[in-house]
Amino acid sequence: MEIEQSYIKIYKDFGQLIKDNSAEVMNRERDKAFARFEELGFPTTKLEDYKHTDIRSRYAIDFGMNIRRVEFPINPYSVFKCDVPGINSHLFFIVNDSFYHDPQGDTTNKEIEDLISQGVLIGSLKEHAEKQPDLVAKYYGKAANVQNDGSVAFNAAFAQDGFFLYVPKNVVIEKPIQLINVMRATTDTMANSRNLIVLEEGAKAKFLVCAHTMDACNFLSNRVTEVFVGKNASYEHYKLENTSYNMTNIGSLYVEQSEGSNVLVNEMTLHNGFTRNNICINLNGEHAEALLCGMAIGDKEELIDNTTAINHNVSHCHSKELYKYVLNDKATGVFAGRILVKQDAQKTEAYQSNKNLCATKDAHVYSKPQLEIYADDVKCSHGATTGQIDDNALFYMRSRGISEREARMLLMLAFTNDVIENISVEALKNRIHLLVEKRFRGELSKCAGCIICKE
Repeated sequence: MEIEQSYIKIYKDFGQLIKDNSAEVMNRERDKAFARFEELGFPTTKLEDYKHTDIRSRYAIDFGMNIRRVEFPINPYSVFKCDVPGINSHLFFIVNDSFYHDPQGDTTNKEIEDLISQGVLIGSLKEHAEKQPDLVAKYYGKAANVQNDGSVAFNAAFAQDGFFLYVPKNVVIEKPIQLINVMRATTDTMANSRNLIVLEEGAKAKFLVCAHTMDACNFLSNRVTEVFVGKNASYEHYKLENTSYNMTNIGSLYVEQSEGSNVLVNEMTLHNGFTRNNICINLNGEHAEALLCGMAIGDKEELIDNTTAINHNVSHCHSKELYKYVLNDKATGVFAGRILVKQDAQKTEAYQSNKNLCATKDAHVYSKPQLEIYADDVKCSHGATTGQIDDNALFYMRSRGISEREARMLLMLAFTNDVIENISVEALKNRIHLLVEKRFRGELSKCAGCIICKE
């Protein structure tokens, strides 16, 4: 527990300061979460779910933590220019682990004012927890698994702010909500933040999370997102990692679905030093549907780990899962996907597929697809394949005058296409196609129109 001791001391010395700079709703379970972290520590490779991913060592760096909520000298609204043509999103920022208010005023945007007039709540989690404590308390911490994962318990102990979205019954948000997580510091820095998203019955929303780093420091982010999707509601969740080799991203997403709800989750890692994504989807109401997609591109010694769980808790639900990896150099990919069909979950349809492409002999993928079925009237399947580029296809393309490098790039593009095609936001889909192509060409292409990425 040597690595954990420094953080334990920080909490014991500054626990009250952490609470003073957060909201009471977030503080209620904070001490219990810390006590659980003391018991569990950070996950180690002795645990089956972390067998190939040593996240504990990532915390060994002496990271700074902004528990005093000191504002950083950056206005992301003035330096960030998203270059996704036509994305036309509602844009918000988290700088390190604090929600950043637009200096022009969050409500000066006429479209945001219209949403607020319909009862939509959007912005800082801390502030909304102070203004609507009963509403936030109804959902906060109800989905995230603090008891079994030390990393999630650590987040619950130290997170002080984050992003909040509440969409009332039958309200439809037409434009995507875009949240940019910006890491900015002059020393090695850690950020812990929470996102809470609630869609009531019949509501619809699309949520896009992007990550950016501004400096050459070592960064670690531990972000937990809880999503509650009401009866017949529709929710789309997109996450894009396109940062730097000195970034460690640990993300945990928990989704609770009610009757007749429809959820799409699509998480894409194009460039990041170390990634661990935990995703858990609970189908709690009949006729709920979930589509879970993921794509990872790695090179050098990057590690990308996606560990997922889809739990069919009731009957007549449908889920589909598709993950693809393309790895070069000495990159490592980990996929562990588990589908659970409980005894009463009859008439379940669940399909899982993991396909991996290792472009070099030194690239490795550890794949563990799992089906756990306790019902007898179901349609379920799962499978995994790992291989290299098809020599016959490569030969065919070269015989048509295409260079080997271009042919390899085209084959890798085709390999990832079906994951990208599951993006319903057309502007985002087109941009991801371009970013993936640039990535395969060896260009660490960040958002070309973003001043942050050019500094």
